[in-house]
This record gives sequence, C-alpha cells and structure tokens, in this order.
Amino acid sequence: QVQLVESGGGLVQTGGSLRLSCAASGRTFNAYSMGWFRQTPGKDREFVAAISMIGDNTRYADSLTGRFTVSRDHAKNTMYLQMNNLEPEDTAVYSCAVRMRMGFTTLSDGYDYWGQGTQVTVSP
Repeated sequence: QVQLVESGGGLVQTGGSLRLSCAASGRTFNAYSMGWFRQTPGKDREFVAAISMIGDNTRYADSLTGRFTVSRDHAKNTMYLQMNNLEPEDTAVYSCAVRMRMGFTTLSDGYDYWGQGTQVTVSP
C-alpha cells in the first residue's frame, strides 16, 4: 500500500505561481513513476506531468511544457509540481498518483494509487 497526500493548492491570480507537493508513504520503494493529473467537473482526468523514480526522467502534457515543472526530493519522498504563469484554464483539482508497474505512462489507468487531490483556482 502507498499513501499520497497533496498540498499547496489555493487561490491565485492570473500570472501567479503555485507549488504543489505530494508526500508519499508506505511501500514506495516498489514504485516506478509518479504523476500529476487534474480534473474539472464534467471532464475526464487530464495528464499534467510525470517523473520516473529512477533517473528522474520527466514528461509533460504538450500544452503545459514551459510553465509547469515536476521534480522529486528523494530524501523526503515527495514530488512537486511548480506551476508558473497560471491561467484561469488551469483551475482544477490536482491529484498525484504512483505507478507500481514497470513503464512510464500518461494514462490515468496506468497508475495504482491516488491522493485525495488539492484544489487550484486561478482568478482572471
């Protein structure tokens, strides 16, 4: 079992920045990658970014490259999402997830454990 807890969400104005954190605990040593997804009401969960547990390889949604940066602190077992130049369209619940199987994926069903999510609201 792996437990994930997100934090760092909130209300920010257009053009502002936020840094989300995802603290992992439990059997994280078996994890292969971690990812960030976001979801708004009535829409499917959308891939944001992912990072591998070995080598820290990263992948981003094409539309977000350059504004969002994913990183990990191995010692703290925590993944981060730095979000800059935020836009109202970035408003969503952001959730982190961990993949326990080999491989690296942008598909939400490729992840095995999820956090509860944190709300990000960007005002015009």
